[in-house]
Amino acid sequence: MHLRQHLLSGKRKYLLGLILFSFISVICVAFSIEGSDDFDIARREVLLRRIGHEVLLQSGDSTSRVLPVKKIGENEYQISFGIDLTFQPDSLVNTTRRLLARDPLAHNYVVNVLNCSNASIAYGFAVSENRKDDIITCKRRVQPRGCYMVNIKFKPTGINTAKNRILLGSLAFFAFAGFIFLRSIKPERTLPKDGLDTGMITLGSVLFDAKNRKLIINEKTIDLTGTETRVLHIFALSPNETIDRSRLQKEIWEDEGVIVGRSLDMFISKLRKKLEPDPDINIVVVRGKGYKLEIK
Repeated sequence: MHLRQHLLSGKRKYLLGLILFSFISVICVAFSIEGSDDFDIARREVLLRRIGHEVLLQSGDSTSRVLPVKKIGENEYQISFGIDLTFQPDSLVNTTRRLLARDPLAHNYVVNVLNCSNASIAYGFAVSENRKDDIITCKRRVQPRGCYMVNIKFKPTGINTAKNRILLGSLAFFAFAGFIFLRSIKPERTLPKDGLDTGMITLGSVLFDAKNRKLIINEKTIDLTGTETRVLHIFALSPNETIDRSRLQKEIWEDEGVIVGRSLDMFISKLRKKLEPDPDINIVVVRGKGYKLEIK
């Protein structure tokens, strides 16, 4: 019995160690992905400022500045300028394509040029990883001078998707692992309270001290093990009644994670020997059903 409990304890420690190791591994992977992602995002913002710079140059302005790039949404950025300008759609398309080709995460994106006054779209186009899916029109129409903002929205990358999947998958794994671990460390089963308030149960001429794990027969004290006490206590609560074998196995061993059929027979045999001094009490087999504590 002690060996089995030791093995179960070892398994619980192994499971806990496995959960902790997996948790640390997932965190490391997530942070490594996030670190790489942050670097590429910072590099992207530099490229966006470069796009704004070339738009100004193409408008004939080499002195005005590009205002700070704003992140206005998830994977969406805004380039704005300190002055009015004009732009040629084909030049904007070519410049954007050329510069964002250096961004390893920018495979698919949509560009909209907005009027500052009412946020209406003056011009827009979409670039896809598959060039045949590009949406580009009106490339040769020069736009009138005015106040414009360039919004660029990127399609979520595989890195972001992988990171989300790792984090969501880890939550599911830890929930499952935690359930298994908690199930394996149920608190030690306690004896039912019935008959333990006084500490003594009378079985014919036998006194059963369940609280202190003892039998008193003809003024002689016989010690019981913890498992023998639990088995006898179930019988003592229902004397002269058949107790199903499956019930005994379930109540005595299931919470310890292992049910061994021959273990029950062994403890029944030990209890019989300890009850032998009183011929009027015995544990008998009820074939096909279980056992009965007979008291004459």
